Amino acid sequence: MEEREDDSLFVPDVSKADNSIDSIVNGSPSILEKSRLPASDHVESMTEEEAEYNSLLDGLGPRFEDWWGTGILPVDADLLPQTIPGYKTPFRLLPTGMRSRLTNAELTNLRKVAKSLPCHFALGRNRNHQGLAAAVIKLWENSLVAKIAVKRGIQNTNNKLMAEEIKNLTGGILLLRNKFFIVIYRGKDFLPTNVAAALAERQEMTKQIQDVEEKVRNGTVEASLMVEDGQAQAGTLAEFYEAQARWGREMSAEEREKMIGKASRTEHARKVKRMEHKLRIAQNKLHRSERMLSKVEASMVPVGPSDDQETITEEERTMFRRVGLRMKPYLPVGIRGVFDGVIENMHLHWKHRELVKLISKQKNLAFIEETARLLEYESGGILVSIERVPKGHALIYYRGKNYRRPISLRPRNLLTKAKALKRSVGMQRHEALSQHISELEKTIDQMTIEMGDCENVQDKNTNGGYDKFDRVLECSESEDETSWSDGDEEHLGWEDEESKT
Repeated sequence: MEEREDDSLFVPDVSKADNSIDSIVNGSPSILEKSRLPASDHVESMTEEEAEYNSLLDGLGPRFEDWWGTGILPVDADLLPQTIPGYKTPFRLLPTGMRSRLTNAELTNLRKVAKSLPCHFALGRNRNHQGLAAAVIKLWENSLVAKIAVKRGIQNTNNKLMAEEIKNLTGGILLLRNKFFIVIYRGKDFLPTNVAAALAERQEMTKQIQDVEEKVRNGTVEASLMVEDGQAQAGTLAEFYEAQARWGREMSAEEREKMIGKASRTEHARKVKRMEHKLRIAQNKLHRSERMLSKVEASMVPVGPSDDQETITEEERTMFRRVGLRMKPYLPVGIRGVFDGVIENMHLHWKHRELVKLISKQKNLAFIEETARLLEYESGGILVSIERVPKGHALIYYRGKNYRRPISLRPRNLLTKAKALKRSVGMQRHEALSQHISELEKTIDQMTIEMGDCENVQDKNTNGGYDKFDRVLECSESEDETSWSDGDEEHLGWEDEESKT
């Protein structure tokens, strides 16, 4: 190449290129051939592990000569057969007590192992990979993962189609797929070819033996129905029929009806006992909910009405009502109801304005009125009105003309936010359990009425059977009640510890 001047254009000297072309024509080795010449030297300089890996790839197929990477050349998967007659997905068997799914830690470790491995195959074809699948299965006998490189510079290559077809043909687990590599794990249920063939043969043999045994068993059952030498074999159906014909008696229609009625009454009584057991469990839960509610509400001491409550005129009430309904800012009263945080927010609102608007989404008007009175007593404000709005019910309060902000905005006699939520959940549970208990009582009464006078018609044997059945049920129910009482004690103990903390 000639040297560049400051203002002149750069003109390359192509004489050396012509000389290189002439050398190629005359038969001198090219650059690519020179790069492939020292392959024998490279083989001799391989370590023991590299030589073993190279011999393993030699048994899988031809090499990819245009490999752009370093190290040992991978197998050219495009030169492997596209289809193999009679190819099937290999037989797999998961060991007992092992999960086939990989954990996140196992996936990470396998990806780290695959990252340090050289590529086994180089692939540029999207479909027809049966030959590659057979080579991968052979490779899995000596390696946990198969690493496939996607050939560069080939148009219309789709690594997603490649990975899906190889995964379906081999039954492996896809660890990694991008535009450069495809890594497939052989799976925990992988079996080598000889082991899989032996297990498949053993399963086929076992199936044949079971078929033969079933045929022999069917023939034995048919032969056992025939009486040999005037006597049936012991333990067969023929012997039962013979004994029934000699010493048994036929059951009349009346006895059959009595037996059916007795069975139906027993089943009906069992259902009643089961419903009574459910009722006792629900009552235990209700008592536990009541104890929890009483314990939470013990820390709540509401304030009564004040003796010197300030009053407002009707004109002022009407004006405050109009202004309050037009106010955009409001305080929501949620499922927790009234607690110390609501009173604190009311005082914070009264710091900047004379009115405060609260919106409650409760539908029971009596509950809303009770909440409004409690807020009036606790905050010291004046309840202006309770109005129906699209979001629920609006409660408007006036702070009063002689309002003075208290030192402690949060009253000590109300519940905290956590205890208010616990109280709300307990009230919902109490209401649901009460409704469930009433439904169970109605069902038991209805079932008892349906039984009618059947219990009076029962004979002594039936009564004895019922007494025995009742004793068994009482034992089981006493065990259930003791378990429930233990659970209640543990629950109350946990609540005590929480209240102490």
